[in-house]
Parts: sequence; structure tokens; C-alpha cells
Amino acid sequence: MRVYKLMRANVVSVSETSSAMEAARLLCRHDIGALPVVGEDGRLRGILTDRDIIIRCVAAERDPAETPVSALMTRNVVTVPADADVREAASLMSANKVRRLPVTKNGALVGMLSIGDIARARSCDMEAALALAEISEPAE
Repeated sequence: MRVYKLMRANVVSVSETSSAMEAARLLCRHDIGALPVVGEDGRLRGILTDRDIIIRCVAAERDPAETPVSALMTRNVVTVPADADVREAASLMSANKVRRLPVTKNGALVGMLSIGDIARARSCDMEAALALAEISEPAE
């Protein structure tokens, strides 16, 4: 099965110049744990998680209203092409210990794929279980 068949195409994203406060509100409003960070050209620049905001902003005693997303986001984001096989996506999640992958086509963000999306596809249950087991192991 191909990634584009399981991904969520309605992606909520945030700009690099948005504040951590704005990003946190988006995460809350849409009940999600991560936001792709996109530039004005629509290309993926990074990813910001709720954990990034807590650890890199709040715990570091930075003002969320004044801290730009660009200062908190992860820049080297693992992505998966929309036409990739779901097994490849599960393998990427496992190898990189991530639960979500931005999906790209010709360099542009077109969706998000989570381990839950994979798990909901009956034919992919084993791949999701294996990826989740790898992701959940403590780092050495």
C-alpha cells in the first residue's frame, strides 16, 4: 500500500516566524502533537512538537509569546515520499524513532503520516506494531 492512501492530506502547519504561543494554540485547537513548519514557498523547513515547546521554550524559561517557532523546531526532518510503500514509512519511523512523518511530493508538503494511520490499515498492522516497538525502546 502507498503512503498517499493512508496519509492525512489536511495538514495544519505553522510558519517559521509564528510564535511558540501561536503554535501551541494550533496544537490545542486541532488536538495534534506536531506541526510541520513551512516557509513562504510552502516547502517544509522543520517540525515542531508539543514536547519541543515544553522543553526548548517553557522549561528554558523563554517567553512563548516572543519565541519564534524557528528557534524551537527540529530542522533535519525525516520525510517520506507520497508514493513510497507504507512498509518503507514504517521502517523510517522505526529507524529514526519518530511517530509521525511529513509526506512530500516534489519537495512540497502534501500530508502527514502517523503510526496510528498505519495501524488503522488492517494490512499494515504488523508493520505498525514493529515500528512502534522500535520507537518505544529507550535510547542507548
